[in-house]
Amino acid sequence: MVKRQLDELYHFCNSRQWVYPDPLEFLYDYPALEDREVVGLVASSLAYGRVTQILKSVASVLKELGPSPSAFLQSASDRSLYEMFGDFRHRFTSGEEIALMLIGMKRVIRQYGSLGTCFSDKYSEADETVIPGLTSFVDELTHPFEGRTNSLLPLPQKGSACKRLNLFLRWMVREDGVDPGGWHTVPPSKLIIPLDTHMHRVSIQLKFTRNRCANMKTALEITRTFRKLDPDDPIRYDFALTRLGIRKDEDLSGFLDRCGVINS
Repeated sequence: MVKRQLDELYHFCNSRQWVYPDPLEFLYDYPALEDREVVGLVASSLAYGRVTQILKSVASVLKELGPSPSAFLQSASDRSLYEMFGDFRHRFTSGEEIALMLIGMKRVIRQYGSLGTCFSDKYSEADETVIPGLTSFVDELTHPFEGRTNSLLPLPQKGSACKRLNLFLRWMVREDGVDPGGWHTVPPSKLIIPLDTHMHRVSIQLKFTRNRCANMKTALEITRTFRKLDPDDPIRYDFALTRLGIRKDEDLSGFLDRCGVINS
């Protein structure tokens, strides 16, 4: 019963008409994969807090990066990036942190050619999930931070659920009516659910987990359950489940009722 309801929800929501308000919408404006990668990392890294502020912050960063963010970063100096974002602020994130992340991206693009090529270099088909590759990828991106405050790119090895990084990977790897994809070397079967408060609550209600701590251990547990429902694309339901409460004709309680779950 749960799988049937999830499938119906997915097929209904698998359309860009349901994306707004979501930082994912920014990616649609960049047809070139190397630019979409940069935009995706910026948008996902700032995807915390009130959605109106998220959209405003992402838009302000992208405005500075111009029509081709990848090309812009390759030509920008470190000093110019610090100066450009000196007055930037998004909740806990300072302009220095944005500049350092962009410098990290610039470094990776110059070394590997693109963010996607770097991730492909770190990813191994032998790995059960994307986590080992993601860990090495983040190590490359955070090199410029050198121990300084980093609210943008959490380190997977520290146990964080890495919701924003897993969201970024969902956008880049999956390809359907919502997720634009482009990273064809990584199979969707290796992705991890982007675990935020909403997904955690839904997963507890669906009895996908009993763990009350939204960490990487819980994210992996929930993903394993989703993998039983769809081994090839376990996180295909993520976007649809986040629409509950946004859609005028649906809410979490109604969905859980149809799943036969007692909403306590």
